[in-house]
Amino acid sequence: MSKIIIGLVGEIASGKDTIAQYLKEKYDSETVSFSQPLRDILDRLYLPQNRENMVWLGSDLRQRFGEHVLAYAITKEAEAIDRPFICLPNVRTFGDIEFFKKMPNFVLVQIFADQKIRYERLIRRSQNPDDQTKTWEQFLADAQLPTEVSIREVAKEAKYKINNNGNFEELYRQVNELIEKIKN
Repeated sequence: MSKIIIGLVGEIASGKDTIAQYLKEKYDSETVSFSQPLRDILDRLYLPQNRENMVWLGSDLRQRFGEHVLAYAITKEAEAIDRPFICLPNVRTFGDIEFFKKMPNFVLVQIFADQKIRYERLIRRSQNPDDQTKTWEQFLADAQLPTEVSIREVAKEAKYKINNNGNFEELYRQVNELIEKIKN
Protein backbone atom coordinates (compact mmCIF):
# COMPACT_ATOMS: atom_id res chain seq x y z
CA MET A 1 0.00 0.00 0.00
CA SER A 2 1.43 3.37 -0.93
CA LYS A 3 1.20 6.43 1.27
CA ILE A 4 -2.36 7.68 1.83
CA ILE A 5 -2.97 11.38 2.41
CA ILE A 6 -6.08 12.20 4.41
CA GLY A 7 -7.31 15.79 4.30
CA LEU A 8 -9.69 16.78 7.07
CA VAL A 9 -12.10 19.65 6.47
CA GLY A 10 -14.42 20.93 9.16
CA GLU A 11 -15.44 24.03 11.01
CA ILE A 12 -13.75 25.36 14.14
CA ALA A 13 -13.43 22.72 16.91
CA SER A 14 -15.13 19.98 14.91
CA GLY A 15 -12.46 17.45 15.97
CA LYS A 16 -9.87 17.58 13.19
CA ASP A 17 -6.85 17.73 15.51
CA THR A 18 -8.29 14.98 17.71
CA ILE A 19 -8.57 12.73 14.66
CA ALA A 20 -5.05 13.65 13.54
CA GLN A 21 -3.70 12.70 16.97
CA TYR A 22 -5.60 9.40 16.91
CA LEU A 23 -4.27 8.60 13.43
CA LYS A 24 -0.75 9.30 14.67
CA GLU A 25 -1.12 7.05 17.73
CA LYS A 26 -2.97 4.16 16.10
CA TYR A 27 -1.81 4.20 12.46
CA ASP A 28 1.67 5.80 12.63
CA SER A 29 0.41 8.80 10.66
CA GLU A 30 2.35 12.03 10.32
CA THR A 31 0.46 15.31 10.68
CA VAL A 32 1.23 18.15 8.29
CA SER A 33 -0.62 21.31 9.18
CA PHE A 34 -1.54 24.23 6.94
CA SER A 35 -1.50 26.44 10.02
CA GLN A 36 2.06 25.58 11.09
CA PRO A 37 3.77 27.91 8.57
CA LEU A 38 1.42 30.68 9.72
CA ARG A 39 2.23 29.97 13.38
CA ASP A 40 5.95 29.99 12.54
CA ILE A 41 5.68 33.39 10.84
CA LEU A 42 3.64 34.87 13.69
CA ASP A 43 6.18 33.59 16.22
CA ARG A 44 9.02 35.09 14.20
CA LEU A 45 7.21 38.44 14.18
CA TYR A 46 6.39 38.16 17.91
CA LEU A 47 2.68 38.37 17.18
CA PRO A 48 -0.01 36.34 18.96
CA GLN A 49 -1.12 33.08 17.36
CA ASN A 50 -4.80 33.92 17.55
CA ARG A 51 -7.39 32.93 14.97
CA GLU A 52 -7.73 36.43 13.54
CA ASN A 53 -3.97 36.83 12.93
CA MET A 54 -3.73 33.41 11.31
CA VAL A 55 -6.75 33.99 9.09
CA TRP A 56 -5.54 37.35 7.86
CA LEU A 57 -1.92 36.21 7.42
CA GLY A 58 -3.07 33.20 5.40
CA SER A 59 -5.38 35.38 3.31
CA ASP A 60 -2.64 37.94 2.69
CA LEU A 61 -0.15 35.26 1.66
CA ARG A 62 -2.68 33.69 -0.70
CA GLN A 63 -3.58 37.06 -2.19
CA ARG A 64 0.06 38.05 -2.69
CA PHE A 65 1.54 34.72 -3.81
CA GLY A 66 -1.49 32.85 -5.13
CA GLU A 67 -4.22 30.68 -3.67
CA HIS A 68 -1.89 27.68 -3.74
CA VAL A 69 1.08 29.12 -1.80
CA LEU A 70 0.51 27.12 1.39
CA ALA A 71 -0.69 24.06 -0.49
CA TYR A 72 2.50 23.92 -2.52
CA ALA A 73 4.67 24.08 0.61
CA ILE A 74 2.56 21.49 2.44
CA THR A 75 2.51 19.18 -0.61
CA LYS A 76 6.31 19.23 -0.76
CA GLU A 77 6.50 18.51 2.96
CA ALA A 78 3.99 15.63 2.72
CA GLU A 79 5.79 14.09 -0.27
CA ALA A 80 9.04 13.92 1.72
CA ILE A 81 7.49 11.98 4.62
CA ASP A 82 7.83 8.20 4.64
CA ARG A 83 4.80 7.06 6.62
CA PRO A 84 1.77 4.96 5.66
CA PHE A 85 -0.59 7.89 6.32
CA ILE A 86 -0.24 11.64 6.17
CA CYS A 87 -2.97 13.70 7.84
CA LEU A 88 -3.76 17.27 6.82
CA PRO A 89 -6.01 18.32 9.71
CA ASN A 90 -7.02 21.80 8.65
CA VAL A 91 -8.00 21.98 5.00
CA ARG A 92 -9.88 25.25 4.50
CA THR A 93 -9.76 26.35 0.87
CA PHE A 94 -9.88 24.82 -2.59
CA GLY A 95 -6.31 26.06 -2.98
CA ASP A 96 -5.30 23.89 -0.02
CA ILE A 97 -6.23 20.73 -1.92
CA GLU A 98 -5.28 21.84 -5.43
CA PHE A 99 -2.13 19.70 -5.62
CA PHE A 100 -3.37 16.89 -3.40
CA LYS A 101 -6.45 16.22 -5.56
CA LYS A 102 -4.09 15.17 -8.37
CA MET A 103 -2.59 12.45 -6.19
CA PRO A 104 -4.18 9.00 -6.49
CA ASN A 105 -4.07 8.32 -2.74
CA PHE A 106 -5.60 11.58 -1.48
CA VAL A 107 -8.90 11.39 0.40
CA LEU A 108 -10.87 14.39 1.65
CA VAL A 109 -12.97 13.79 4.77
CA GLN A 110 -15.51 16.17 6.28
CA ILE A 111 -15.68 16.32 10.07
CA PHE A 112 -18.82 17.89 11.48
CA ALA A 113 -20.34 18.59 14.87
CA ASP A 114 -23.14 20.77 16.15
CA GLN A 115 -22.32 24.42 16.74
CA LYS A 116 -22.91 24.36 20.53
CA ILE A 117 -20.72 21.28 20.95
CA ARG A 118 -17.95 22.91 18.92
CA TYR A 119 -18.12 26.08 21.03
CA GLU A 120 -17.87 24.10 24.27
CA ARG A 121 -14.89 22.18 22.91
CA LEU A 122 -13.19 25.37 21.76
CA ILE A 123 -13.24 27.06 25.14
CA ARG A 124 -12.12 23.84 26.88
CA ARG A 125 -9.17 23.08 24.61
CA SER A 126 -7.51 26.53 24.44
CA GLN A 127 -5.56 25.77 21.26
CA ASN A 128 -5.16 29.49 20.58
CA PRO A 129 -4.50 32.09 23.31
CA ASP A 130 -7.92 33.70 22.90
CA ASP A 131 -10.00 30.48 22.84
CA GLN A 132 -10.72 30.13 26.55
CA THR A 133 -12.20 33.64 26.85
CA LYS A 134 -14.14 33.56 23.58
CA THR A 135 -17.79 34.45 23.92
CA TRP A 136 -20.57 32.77 21.96
CA GLU A 137 -20.91 35.94 19.86
CA GLN A 138 -17.18 35.95 19.07
CA PHE A 139 -17.36 32.27 18.16
CA LEU A 140 -20.21 33.01 15.73
CA ALA A 141 -18.25 35.96 14.30
CA ASP A 142 -15.18 33.72 13.79
CA ALA A 143 -17.38 31.38 11.73
CA GLN A 144 -17.82 34.25 9.26
CA LEU A 145 -14.09 34.82 8.68
CA PRO A 146 -13.11 34.24 5.02
CA THR A 147 -11.24 30.98 5.60
CA GLU A 148 -14.03 29.62 7.77
CA VAL A 149 -16.76 30.38 5.22
CA SER A 150 -14.78 28.58 2.50
CA ILE A 151 -14.71 25.41 4.63
CA ARG A 152 -18.41 24.85 3.96
CA GLU A 153 -17.85 24.83 0.20
CA VAL A 154 -14.71 22.68 0.32
CA ALA A 155 -16.54 20.18 2.57
CA LYS A 156 -18.94 19.47 -0.28
CA GLU A 157 -15.99 17.85 -2.10
CA ALA A 158 -15.40 15.32 0.69
CA LYS A 159 -15.68 11.66 -0.20
CA TYR A 160 -16.36 10.64 3.40
CA LYS A 161 -18.03 12.26 6.41
CA ILE A 162 -17.48 11.77 10.12
CA ASN A 163 -20.10 12.87 12.65
CA ASN A 164 -18.31 14.06 15.78
CA ASN A 165 -21.30 14.87 17.98
CA GLY A 166 -20.61 11.92 20.26
CA ASN A 167 -17.83 10.70 22.51
CA PHE A 168 -14.26 9.62 21.74
CA GLU A 169 -15.24 5.95 21.41
CA GLU A 170 -17.80 6.78 18.70
CA LEU A 171 -15.34 9.06 16.91
CA TYR A 172 -12.54 6.49 16.94
CA ARG A 173 -14.89 3.77 15.68
CA GLN A 174 -15.76 5.96 12.69
CA VAL A 175 -12.08 6.71 12.04
CA ASN A 176 -11.23 2.98 12.14
CA GLU A 177 -14.06 2.25 9.70
CA LEU A 178 -12.81 5.03 7.45
CA ILE A 179 -9.28 3.61 7.42
CA GLU A 180 -10.62 0.18 6.46
CA LYS A 181 -12.63 1.72 3.58
CA ILE A 182 -9.61 3.65 2.36
CA LYS A 183 -7.31 0.63 2.52
CA ASN A 184 -9.77 -1.41 0.45
